[in-house]
Amino acid sequence: MKAQITFFPVDNGDMTLLQLADDRQTSLLIDCRIRGSADDPNDTTSDVASALRKRIGVDANNRPFVDAMLLTHPDEDHCLGLREHFWLGPIADYPDDSKDQSTKRIIIGELWSSPMVFRRASSKLTFCVDAKAFNTEARRRVKVNREKRFSVSDGDRILILGEDKNGKTDDLGPILVKQGEQFQGINQFGQPFLSSQLLAPFGEQDEAGEEELSKNDSSVIINFHIREPHLNSNVSRFLVGGDAGVCIWERMWRTYTQDDLRYDLLLAPHHCSWRSLSHDSWSEKGEQAKLSEDARAALSQANEDAFIVSSSKPVKSDDSDPPCVRAKREYRKILGSSGIFRCTGEEPTRAKPEPMKFEATSAGFKLAIAAPAAAIAASSSPPRAGLGD
Repeated sequence: MKAQITFFPVDNGDMTLLQLADDRQTSLLIDCRIRGSADDPNDTTSDVASALRKRIGVDANNRPFVDAMLLTHPDEDHCLGLREHFWLGPIADYPDDSKDQSTKRIIIGELWSSPMVFRRASSKLTFCVDAKAFNTEARRRVKVNREKRFSVSDGDRILILGEDKNGKTDDLGPILVKQGEQFQGINQFGQPFLSSQLLAPFGEQDEAGEEELSKNDSSVIINFHIREPHLNSNVSRFLVGGDAGVCIWERMWRTYTQDDLRYDLLLAPHHCSWRSLSHDSWSEKGEQAKLSEDARAALSQANEDAFIVSSSKPVKSDDSDPPCVRAKREYRKILGSSGIFRCTGEEPTRAKPEPMKFEATSAGFKLAIAAPAAAIAASSSPPRAGLGD
């Protein structure tokens, strides 16, 4: 069994499934964008909810299940459909057992959440209903962990990514990951198969201004180091940065080493936006827009034969941003002749995009041939004994 990463076609938005190479295929869902229009048989919107369900397993009670879910930041294009398709609340209160399997809400074993952006709500910085629901569930889980002294099970687990201000997270040691730290596995499983380094968000103590505390620029940034089953020293590196903009990538270059930023697969930040590479507007300045050398350097640490994926609509030669054709050109220059750039809205065709799967190898990633839907459903992970009791 190989570790794999699946990018779902959600236009300008993110929805990525990471599955490890252990026997239980431990899973992490990174963001979601599930549009209601996919339920309309006359609409061409990709049915990513069904595609996700075909790829994940079930718990001991036959409930659809992901080991963990990471919300990089609470914009609607990263959490749309959360309330409709995922169960938010104690597992003991799960109400969907009598429903058809295709409509049961998905259990999330462990939430991965950063407090950095949720406290920024104001009249000028509001959150959609799904983001508010995620925040409410995160707060519930933190409360349960405090009350039970962190002795909790699936449905109550949470990982806090980054410290909050004024010591608000100081007592959360067992579930807190500080900026720059590494942590192992997903939801207490797969530790030998995954080591992750939390690179951002940056805290206020790191001279962050209001711009850097916006929703986009408080995005969680993680470099995932994924290992194969035989546990050799080789890792496949997957770098995820949400919608982080140019000021954050400049700080990344000043803060971390080249090795910290090295990758075999990069999810292009902010859906291949030019604003992750420049302070200038592409639509206003076009080819005269100035490239930030530091931001480009941070995003240039590609290994040989690396991939960069734009989770976006098709990239067109116009003034759109995101995705931006000039950003695509820069990423292709970064990759050189050995690397490959792909866009979720263009694979295998623009008319009918399908989920794009990569498999980890001993030397990076390879783009896997898409399997028929029936084959995917037949090979779904078996029930996870003891989960969801």
